[in-house]
Amino acid sequence: MDRTFNDRPRSAAIMSEHARWVARATTPHAASPAARAEGAVLWDVDGKRYIDFSGGVGSLNVGHCHPKVVAAVREQAGRYLHTDYAVVPYEPYISVCRRLCRLAPGSSPKKALLFNTGAEAVENAVKIARYATGRAAIIAFEGAFHGRTYMALSLTSRVHPYKARFGPFMPEVYRVPYPYPYRGITTRDVFESLERLFRTGVSPEDTAAVVVEPIQGEGGYIVPPDDFLPGLREMCDRHGILLIVDEVQTGMGRTGRMFALEHAGIEADLLTVGKSLGGGLPLSAVVGKADLMDAPPPGGLGGTFPGNPLACAAALAVLDIIAEENLLARADAIGRTMMARMKKWQAKFPFVGDVRGRGAMVAMEIVRDQESLEPDGARTRRIAEAALEAGAIVLAAGVHGNVLRFPMPLVITDDQLAQGLDILERSLVRAAKS
Repeated sequence: MDRTFNDRPRSAAIMSEHARWVARATTPHAASPAARAEGAVLWDVDGKRYIDFSGGVGSLNVGHCHPKVVAAVREQAGRYLHTDYAVVPYEPYISVCRRLCRLAPGSSPKKALLFNTGAEAVENAVKIARYATGRAAIIAFEGAFHGRTYMALSLTSRVHPYKARFGPFMPEVYRVPYPYPYRGITTRDVFESLERLFRTGVSPEDTAAVVVEPIQGEGGYIVPPDDFLPGLREMCDRHGILLIVDEVQTGMGRTGRMFALEHAGIEADLLTVGKSLGGGLPLSAVVGKADLMDAPPPGGLGGTFPGNPLACAAALAVLDIIAEENLLARADAIGRTMMARMKKWQAKFPFVGDVRGRGAMVAMEIVRDQESLEPDGARTRRIAEAALEAGAIVLAAGVHGNVLRFPMPLVITDDQLAQGLDILERSLVRAAKS
C-alpha cells in the first residue's frame, strides 16, 4: 500500500484522520484521497493524477462523473430525493425495471425488483428461489464472491479476509469447484463434483438454486469453458433447480455484451445486477422470470432505500450512455488491446502466468514461474504498489491474491489506456528485479 507522504502533505493529514477515526476493517488500497475524477482519470488532494484501472471496482463502466449521469442526478434532486417506493411509488423505478427486463437474456416474461447493493440483490434472489421452490439448499462455487452480508458471505468462498472468524454462516449452503482451465479444473470435473454432492451432501430435490458468476470476479476473472453454463442450465432443468446468475460485476457491458450470460446463449431463472448499473450511486436489481418474481407475497421483499430516485435517474442515464456511445464494442476493443499487450508480457516475464478475459474483463495471473504455476501474491502486491506509485490504480484478486484485474471505465481513451499499460509494464520490470 502506498503510504509515503513526503510530497503529499494534504494526503498525509487526511490519512492521519482516517487512522484516528475510521475502523481499520476499511483500509484503502490507495492512501491518496480523491479530489476529483473524470472519465478514467482521478486526481488526489495533492494534485497527483492517476489512470483509474479500478473503476470503483467495476462500478464506473460509463466513467467518473459522466455529464449525462451528473445532469440526471441534479435534475432528479430538484424534484424529490426519497419517498420509499413501498409507500409512494415513482416512475423512474418502474422505468429501470422495464428496461432491465427488456435487456435481460431470454424470451420468458420478466419482472424486476431494485435494491441497493450486489449483496442485497443476491440475498433477495435466494429468498425468491427458496420461496418459489419450497426448497432450502443453495449450491455455490469455490472462488465465488457474492457479497459480505451473511447470506452472501455464506456463498462467498474466499476465507481471508472475508470469512475468517466471522462465522457461523448460513446453513444449507453447499460448494463445488468452479472450472479453472489454467489450473486444470474442467467442466467434467465440476459436474462429477455435483454428482458426488447429490449422493453425499444434499439431494437435488432439496436444492432450491445454484448461484453462479458467468465469469468469476473476485475469484480472479476466471473464464469458464464454453460448455459450462449450458451444462449447468441443463442440469438445473433436469432436477427442477433454479439457476441464479450473478452479473453484479460482469453486467452492464463489461464483457462486450450487456450481460456475460449472452455469450453462453442461455437464460437465467434469476439474474442479479449491480455495480455499474447506478453509474457510481448504489443500485442493484434482481431480474427474473415473472412467475418466480411474483411468488413472494406483497410486502415480502423490499426495504427503505432500494431503488432510490437519484440512483434510478442515474441508471436510466447509464443505460442510454451504453447504447449511445457503443460501449459494448468499446469493451471488445479495450480487451483486444490489453490481451495483445499482456501476451507480450507473458512471453517476456517468467512470472506472468495466465492472461485471460472476455471483452474488457481481463486479468493477468502472477506466479513464481510458468512451470510450477505456484501463486505469487507477494509479487502481485509489489506490482500493484509500484503501479500506484507511478500513477495507475490497479487491483488484485483471486483466492491467493495473485491476479491483477482491470475493471476500468469503458470510456477510457486510447491514450489513457496506453499510458496506464506503460505504467504497468514499468511496474512489471521493477517487480522482475525485486
